[in-house]
Amino acid sequence: MTTAPLTLVRGSITDQSVDAIVNAANSSLLGGGGVDGAIHRNGGPEILAECRALRAARYGRGLPTGQAVATTAGRLDARWVIHTVGPVYEVSTGGDHTLLASCYRESLRVADELGARTVAFPAISTGAYGWPMEDAARIAVETVRNTETAVTEVRFVLFDERAYAAFAGQLH
Repeated sequence: MTTAPLTLVRGSITDQSVDAIVNAANSSLLGGGGVDGAIHRNGGPEILAECRALRAARYGRGLPTGQAVATTAGRLDARWVIHTVGPVYEVSTGGDHTLLASCYRESLRVADELGARTVAFPAISTGAYGWPMEDAARIAVETVRNTETAVTEVRFVLFDERAYAAFAGQLH
């Protein structure tokens, strides 16, 4: 399916020079912590302004989990930010892996609509949303590999060594 090379980078997603950066957003689209906060801080007020417009026009109740929508990238070295809302993992009940997979599929669909050829993904739902890193890496890599897309490079940008190792284990 995906013939795009999958690459790994350890670092901050806000430092990536790509067509589109994927934001592990919360449903409000108005910023938050982790990747979401870093993208809003480093990208500047243009991102928040477009997110507010999306909330007013189409997503009054917020962006649904597993869906994706694009805005400008503001001051980031990208053309667009693709916002997607990952599912929360509950220790007692687990998480809906189909929603996590949908984040990656829908982000690639939006990238294709935009004409983006290079896309940088974080490890969606693994921070405050609590998804176990190894499982999240497996779902991310399998989904991207099995999604038809015109994207020519998918880059997983991983903040720490643990995340990098989990994703590296899935690429072999």
